[in-house]
Amino acid sequence: MMRFPRLCLGLMLATVGGLRAEPTGATIEWATVAIESMKTSIYIGSVTLTTSEFKRDGENYTATYDARVWPWAFWNETGHITIKLPAADIARLKNGERIEFTGEAANHRNKPRHVTGRADRTGDGTGKIKVRIGVDDTELIFNGTYRVPAAGN
Repeated sequence: MMRFPRLCLGLMLATVGGLRAEPTGATIEWATVAIESMKTSIYIGSVTLTTSEFKRDGENYTATYDARVWPWAFWNETGHITIKLPAADIARLKNGERIEFTGEAANHRNKPRHVTGRADRTGDGTGKIKVRIGVDDTELIFNGTYRVPAAGN
């Protein structure tokens, strides 16, 4: 007599277990992205942009940044940056298509910065990136490379 309730319970647990939402492969595989330091020229000087590893949170990648302005150190700034990149765009990038992205940043004084850019794949988990950051009336253009850590190719 106890077989039927156990069988029903087992079937219900199996059904509910199958309904769990599995994250997309792009979310799991590209949980973090590293971007090498990038440098651009400005009038009588240069700006070096260094970011922490970008971490995925939904459709966004977030990181902190450090911008060093040479020779005018008083223009140096730190802050955070967020880039919107849906899983569909990651899939297109992995297939070799160029993607474009947008984002926002804010410096340590909470002054907003507008971010746009594009990325191209060059290999498994590697590629080129162009980032444009709007700073007041100036647009800084950085060219660099990205790398997805070994677990995320």
